[in-house]
Amino acid sequence: MESLSRTLPASWFCSSALYQLERRAVFLKAWHLLGPVTRFQNRNTPVLYEIAQSHMTPSGLLFATLSMDTLPFEEYFAGLENLTNRVDFTKLPHRRSISYEGRFNWKTMIDGFQECLHCQYTHPTFSKYYPPKFYSVTNHLNFSQHIADPCKPDDGLFLYFFPICTLNVYGGGMSSFRTLPSPIPGVSRMEFDYYHAGTDEEFEEYFKFVRQVALEDFELCEKAQENLQRGVYGEGILNPKKENGVAFYQQRVRKAVRELFEKENVPQSFLASIL
Repeated sequence: MESLSRTLPASWFCSSALYQLERRAVFLKAWHLLGPVTRFQNRNTPVLYEIAQSHMTPSGLLFATLSMDTLPFEEYFAGLENLTNRVDFTKLPHRRSISYEGRFNWKTMIDGFQECLHCQYTHPTFSKYYPPKFYSVTNHLNFSQHIADPCKPDDGLFLYFFPICTLNVYGGGMSSFRTLPSPIPGVSRMEFDYYHAGTDEEFEEYFKFVRQVALEDFELCEKAQENLQRGVYGEGILNPKKENGVAFYQQRVRKAVRELFEKENVPQSFLASIL
């Protein structure tokens, strides 16, 4: 049992002090997906981001980082462009963006995205197209690829970019979301962007489908956060095959935070208070 990965303690989802460390340890030196270049073609519509440097892939995806000390994009996301170059994102027009708050920690949402054990009962419509029994996750240095059916690796492109961004190409369009943390540990802001090359009617049908999946996840995350804050759940063991995506990102968070503890000589009493 010692070799199995354990989840982050519930306190890591409920501590405002930990958020301040995550800002520096996790978010500062990461590359964040902003979206396809088509998101920025209307000069009359400002799209504001705080960035220190940016990178555009050959396929038309724009990424940004908040620090000049971040690893070069090619090192941080080694091998990513081999996947994204399969899609010409410049041909997917931006159709709609929405943003709203959720009553959950940013990690609660990433937990849900990084596994599909919940898909069969939470996402019945999605499961008709992508049966959960085939689902697998392959983890790379700083991103994960979700494969709905290992026999059809090119059927849909589902990617998670550590720490808070996703990209999903399926159903005739593309959606992406960012789960933005806040100083209040039980609150995050969700930002969604939707892209589609079809008619207005085709886009609305696609939008209805993907929004249903998003709303189902949203409700699940709020309920999970309630249990974390009430002490219903503390810490557990992750399934090494079906929850390897969760183990991957949580281990990255744990490692980054602990390294910052040591670098900044944070008092051990503080560490004990959030474990």
